[in-house]
Formats: sequence, structure tokens, C-alpha cells
Amino acid sequence: MRKTGPSKAETDLLPPFAGLTPERIFVPGTAADFAAAAEEIRAARQVGFDTESKPTFKTGEISSGPHVVQFALPDKAFIFQVHHRDCRPVLADLLHAEDVLKIGFGLSSDRAQVHARFGVPLRGLVDLDRVFRKRGYNNSIGVRAAVGVVLGQNFRKSKSVTTSNWSQPVLNAAQLLYAANDAWAALRVFQALDLPPDELPTGG
Repeated sequence: MRKTGPSKAETDLLPPFAGLTPERIFVPGTAADFAAAAEEIRAARQVGFDTESKPTFKTGEISSGPHVVQFALPDKAFIFQVHHRDCRPVLADLLHAEDVLKIGFGLSSDRAQVHARFGVPLRGLVDLDRVFRKRGYNNSIGVRAAVGVVLGQNFRKSKSVTTSNWSQPVLNAAQLLYAANDAWAALRVFQALDLPPDELPTGG
């Protein structure tokens, strides 16, 4: 029998997930900033990962995202805004790097978008949905439920921020917190699972 993750009502009863605070969230804006961020991300080797795109509302409309790509380290997060030309070659290298494990949930859609936007395959993925499927859970448990199961905490996600305009030149404070902690929560779950190397579901 397949397991199901906790409902939103159930996770609402748990103590709150303490995410990264604004001073631990960095938004590179120059070529030097992007290079320095990439160096830290490569050194970490295992990072929380997610992307955000401006939502589409019309039938048949194709997303032009991702517009934001976020990487979370144990003590900080980097938010890359794709509209910066200087970030694109650096970002393409990171996305294509197999030796930088990019840990997240439901990453299948990110593969197609990354390839369309950057022309490189997204490699070095650890999709935690696969880990939970192997443990008997439904196809996509998601970060909120996983934080509840593994960490015993309530990870709140704002629908209004989820569907906000991620392509705008300057992201607001709520967007930065959302993007950073989506990736950081995935990293925290991964660390708590403490998977053996041969169980890491990396994707090429």
C-alpha cells in the first residue's frame, strides 16, 4: 500500500520551519559576483536547487522560464536572475556540471525548461521525489510534506508568491525568501535522510 505525505492541515500543527533569513540570501548582479557565487557552489558540491518562472495563464502559452535559479548551501542561498547576461554562461556551466549535486523536488519539468533556455542538459540531479517513491510514498510528496515527515516541521508556502512575476528585474523580499527557502528546505531534508552514496538518484 502506497503511503501519503501529511496533509496541509496536519503540517500546520507542527512547529514552524526556521528558514534562511534575508541576510543569508545573496543576489549576484555582476560578472565578479556570479563567478564568486559559482566558486562557492562548486566547493559545496551538494546544494539545494530549484527554479522559478513567470506563470503562464493562457491556454497554449509556453513559458519563457526559468527566470530565477536558486542554489542553497548549508548557511546561505544564491538567487540567480537569468535576465543578467553575465550570469548565463556561469549558470549554464553549473547546471551542466555532474559533480555539483543539485537537490530538489519534482525536477522533471526543470530539465525541459533548462535545456530550452540554456541549450544544455541539466545534470547532477538528486530528485527527492524518487527517494520517497522508493520508500513507498506517492509519486510526488513535495517539499512541504517532506519537511513534515523528515524534520517534523511546518514549511509554509505562499500561493500568491508562487504565482508572482518571477521575471521582474528586482525581486521583492517575499520572493527572495520563498526562492531561497524552497531550495534550502530540500537541502535540509537531504541532509537529514543521510543517504548512502549508492542510493543517490543522480540524473545525467
